[in-house]
Amino acid sequence: MTREAVTGDQGLVTGDLSYNNNRLERKEMIEYTLVPGGVTAVPGFKATGIHAGLKKVKKDLALIVSEEPAVGAGVFTTNKVKAAPLLYDMEQLKGSSFRAIVVNSGNANACTGEQGLEDAKAMAVKVACQLGCPTEEVLVSSTGVIGVKMPMEKILAGIEKATKELSPTGGPLAAEAIMTTDTYPKEISFKLMIGDCQVTIGAMAKGSGMIHPNMGTMLGFITTDLAIAKDLLQEALVAVVGKTFNMITVDGDTSTNDMVLVLANGMAGNEPINSKEDPAYKIFYEALIFACTYLAKEIAKDGEGATKLLTVEVLSALSEKDARLAAKAVCNSSLVKTALFGEDANWGRILAAVGYSGAEFDPSKVNIWIKSQAGEEQVAANGAGLAFDEEKAKNILREKEVFFIVDLGMGEEQATAWGCDLTYDYVKINGSYRT
Repeated sequence: MTREAVTGDQGLVTGDLSYNNNRLERKEMIEYTLVPGGVTAVPGFKATGIHAGLKKVKKDLALIVSEEPAVGAGVFTTNKVKAAPLLYDMEQLKGSSFRAIVVNSGNANACTGEQGLEDAKAMAVKVACQLGCPTEEVLVSSTGVIGVKMPMEKILAGIEKATKELSPTGGPLAAEAIMTTDTYPKEISFKLMIGDCQVTIGAMAKGSGMIHPNMGTMLGFITTDLAIAKDLLQEALVAVVGKTFNMITVDGDTSTNDMVLVLANGMAGNEPINSKEDPAYKIFYEALIFACTYLAKEIAKDGEGATKLLTVEVLSALSEKDARLAAKAVCNSSLVKTALFGEDANWGRILAAVGYSGAEFDPSKVNIWIKSQAGEEQVAANGAGLAFDEEKAKNILREKEVFFIVDLGMGEEQATAWGCDLTYDYVKINGSYRT
């Protein structure tokens, strides 16, 4: 587990990466070249982010537009209480082509009844009128306070303003406009070769609190110029979200507004991908994992009040399901998270979380390590504690990025989850969120 850092227009990239001459390289030897621009790094896409008046000062409305009709796919919250934009988009995504995504922050348009659905549609209608495209080609997203009616006069005027300010370099503005309690924008964009064609992927996300496995108050938007069948795009997105965004947790709350949308406009000129057996599909799938893993980690790192990013790797599980259950349980444990904040190597809390996770394992076979840039220390072996160096362990936990490695000793499957520590500031932020 090496940790490399790349600092540039895209911010900090962490993980199992190597870096040479502005190129990122995965273990599979697929090379990604980082480029600036976020969702507008992709040919054929324009975007912007503006202040429409939902917030006092900050940007609060984003618009992403493809010059050419694109195929679309989406994944939505598992919460039974779904905000109006999700209900609207779930129906719209049955269509075949899409041109735009409009996003507002500051108001979730959740638990707003029939009026909320009418408002979501009104946002789509306004964008369609401004762009001269069918309403069915516009998707809608919202994030913010639940249960408050939408200030539609401000939003509709904001949409009119945004369409006039669309730019092929507007991706970073859009990433800023979708933020709520985030402390910084989250975006990534890169190029890669698929066959003989250069393909670009751009992505942005927001999320800081109300984050739990199966997504949380998080929004993700991905653009690409790849040509791919709609059903394959949907299948790839569902699988990738399961391995990335669904493996992060900040506070155990699953939101009403989570969604990840992807638009692929086909302008790369590649032979359209129509089969999972096509080698090009597998390359794109890995690239999608790369983008979403980066954003998932950024969300976890920016958890409300967080001071540390936690990565939990569960190894040697009987099944991937068991590995995921165990990893998510450890990441989500309030006792584990507070121990991390206090820099206390309380390995018993880690084992206890695995024990109630629902994963199948034998406690007497579990080994646990803690790791960071400050070193590595095994704290438990065969389900029992070791006489480890407490001072070294504290130094390990003092770092901003910490790994917990849990080897179940049962099989060959593994999974990774991401989270953060639980601090005093989390309570402060959420004790007065509406005000």
